[in-house]
Amino acid sequence: MKNTLLMNSNWYLTAILIMVFTFPKAVTAQSADADMLCVGDHWTEAEGASFLQKEKEKYSTEKAWDKRAAAIRKQILKGTDLVKMPKKSPLKPIMGEIRKFDGYVVQNIAFESLPGVFVTGSLYMPNENPGKLPGIISPHGHWTKPGDVGRFRPDAQKRFASMARMGAIVWAYDAVGYGQLGEMGWEHREGDVLKLQLWNSIRSVDFILSLGADPDRLAVTGASGGGTQSFLLAAVDDRIDVSAPVVMVSAHFFGGCECESGMPIHKGKNFQTNNVEIAGVFAPKPLLLTSVGGDWTKNTPNVEYPFLQYIYGLKGKTDKVENKHIPEDNHGYDEKKRKAVYPFLAENLKLDLSKAMYSDGRLKEEAVTVEDQKALYPFNDKNPFPAYGITSIDKIKW
Repeated sequence: MKNTLLMNSNWYLTAILIMVFTFPKAVTAQSADADMLCVGDHWTEAEGASFLQKEKEKYSTEKAWDKRAAAIRKQILKGTDLVKMPKKSPLKPIMGEIRKFDGYVVQNIAFESLPGVFVTGSLYMPNENPGKLPGIISPHGHWTKPGDVGRFRPDAQKRFASMARMGAIVWAYDAVGYGQLGEMGWEHREGDVLKLQLWNSIRSVDFILSLGADPDRLAVTGASGGGTQSFLLAAVDDRIDVSAPVVMVSAHFFGGCECESGMPIHKGKNFQTNNVEIAGVFAPKPLLLTSVGGDWTKNTPNVEYPFLQYIYGLKGKTDKVENKHIPEDNHGYDEKKRKAVYPFLAENLKLDLSKAMYSDGRLKEEAVTVEDQKALYPFNDKNPFPAYGITSIDKIKW
């Protein structure tokens, strides 16, 4: 990775650096398609910007972009081996006890995305449910520092609870190999994890809709690897209405983990795309890019955002794509990013922003209770992990 990135890195970016340099070797041993993979800093910043400029010149009409968007969506599904979707088996949710807090409740849940394959997470809802509520799918990134892991991070819990306090049903779920299932043997960086993780996200939409979420007000938002899941899900699942990927949409950086770039979703025979074009597939629905000066999104105001404005302009909807750039900030979904995202979600999902922010812009998160990681696990003595449950990706029957 480039020195400019390393100078602004925190510990998380160091972890991504390790992924980028070790990942291609692992993939080469596992996959005949390794030469079709675009991993990490696959391009320089200049190459990424040049690619977008050349692509933009190829489509000058809405019809031309729609054709391109269809090809991008097809490549994602082909690359993840999901062109023919698996049969959607019953979700069979295992529901934990409801815990009540100030303005919201939390319930730990596990459901089956495939027979015996469990997706674990926690559901956050407002204390009062007046009619149909909007739903928010919230995947997490690759945070693994003890006490600061995945969806259990204090910043993450504050976000889920605040969005619930604003009036949304929020499903915060574990990436493959994270959380309680990681302790049972699941690994994150093995096999076709990108395929399973995207499928789990699609089934998460099924799950939140099964709870009665408003099908006309569904959003997805996550940071880093969770940002990748956000724009991939938004690109392939038409049920998503609002998308807010945080610190991830980049013209030159393709994601450093197998769950982001370990299958050929960006490249095929006579085909090439990048994550900016993938984000553009969502047009003309509301899209917010949150970017910072301290990672691979540092060029967003001058490179990625103008390109997406062009795409949205082809559909006459330039007002539906936004960029909140925080030049002094680094990678994450911390306070400044939440200040950017909450108003966007409130506007597009018709939420009550006053429940999450004061009128002067400060976050209203002092009412949120940050729970211990294990308190957010769905399996326990009352709800044990089923004997038929799968604990390894190589045991899945697609």
